[in-house]
Amino acid sequence: MPVVSVITPVHPPSLPYLAEAYESLAAQELPPDWTWEWLVQEDGETGLLDGALPADERVLPGSGRPGGPGVARMMALSRASGELIKALDADDLLAPGALARDIAALEDPEVGWTTCRVLDLFPDGTTAGVDSDPDEGRIERGAILHHWRRNGYVSSVVAGTLCIRRDLLLDLGGWMALPASEDTGLILAANACSDGYFVSTCGMFYRKWAGQVTRSAAHNDDGERLARMKLIEERAEVMLARRRCRATPSRTDPGSGPGSASGT
Repeated sequence: MPVVSVITPVHPPSLPYLAEAYESLAAQELPPDWTWEWLVQEDGETGLLDGALPADERVLPGSGRPGGPGVARMMALSRASGELIKALDADDLLAPGALARDIAALEDPEVGWTTCRVLDLFPDGTTAGVDSDPDEGRIERGAILHHWRRNGYVSSVVAGTLCIRRDLLLDLGGWMALPASEDTGLILAANACSDGYFVSTCGMFYRKWAGQVTRSAAHNDDGERLARMKLIEERAEVMLARRRCRATPSRTDPGSGPGSASGT
């Protein structure tokens, strides 16, 4: 039976929202024969998840040495069995049908990953979107990097909605070893190496609240942020250049010169 593995790193402030994240996952309607598993990974070994998760055999808690969200995601990946890997932060919610739409888009073998439209979810229950989303459909290799570079390191898609083929994720080395923005680094690398697909139907509700990591002073320190962004950019550029070289036959390639089958 094909499996989509949903990976969620957890740190103490987001724990109160974990039950709602589970409810949004349990409500997903998948195509016939598909199932999901939820890898919930504590960033550390404090017993944070004890008694915090439902008695569902599809829910697989884990813990390990503290190392930040990127390390937590990678340790969760080590326990995952799915051919597709879906990101879900502990304080966010999947919209109805989100996983089914990801699976449908990835039926195309030339698509390596998906992202989707996001609605911000405010404490009073209201939601709001943006008008700058891409159109529904394929995202060509390198398109996110070009947009990100032109727009002051602002991505055209939300990295937290990523669903990616497991083999591609492993080929890219997983999430970047950064204290933050590790998911942005991954999606830019994925886009440098493979076409993706943008689903214009809302697939995630992004919770806005005072304790979220992206509002912290450390996350928004200008010096550290610039260092993260430059490293993410450089990595994606190198990957994009290498993939282009692989797609271009070398002059010394025996199959591309005069007298070869392709040159006659």
